[in-house]
Amino acid sequence: MNIYPDLYLDSVININATLLKKNNLAGLILDVDNTLIDYYRNMLDGVPKWCEELKQEGIKCIIVSNSNKREKVETVAKALDIDYIMFAKKPMKSGFKRALELLELKESQVAVVGDQLFTDVLGAKRMNMFSILVKQVGEKDLFITKLKRPIENAIVKKYLNGKGKN
Repeated sequence: MNIYPDLYLDSVININATLLKKNNLAGLILDVDNTLIDYYRNMLDGVPKWCEELKQEGIKCIIVSNSNKREKVETVAKALDIDYIMFAKKPMKSGFKRALELLELKESQVAVVGDQLFTDVLGAKRMNMFSILVKQVGEKDLFITKLKRPIENAIVKKYLNGKGKN
């Protein structure tokens, strides 16, 4: 299975309705940690406005997080006025399947957005969904992510050398 993302961007803010509609996408499954917020729970500047603009364009959004910290995930979801699924066990399929039910969309209509290859992109690939890898919001990572990050960075570097950055 190809672990490369379908699209690699600097930030979620670079995703817009035109890009999504061009790829026949009507929904986004969003990661939280180091995608929307940093380690210290600071939300990336402009995310609430960005999410609201997408919703106004008819794009449905939901958070799917591996975190078991309800207060953290719920705070982000409330700030964006979207649903959430926590302790999703990505890249396993169950959290993604639940998200599709809540979004009322098919796999082909949804993109998974996150900062990790082995959870977000791999999960999207396993579900036959469009995958968008974004650069991590902050430098500091959770312990388990810190262990995987050098391997993921090497794969991303190979991807960028072969495909060019979008």
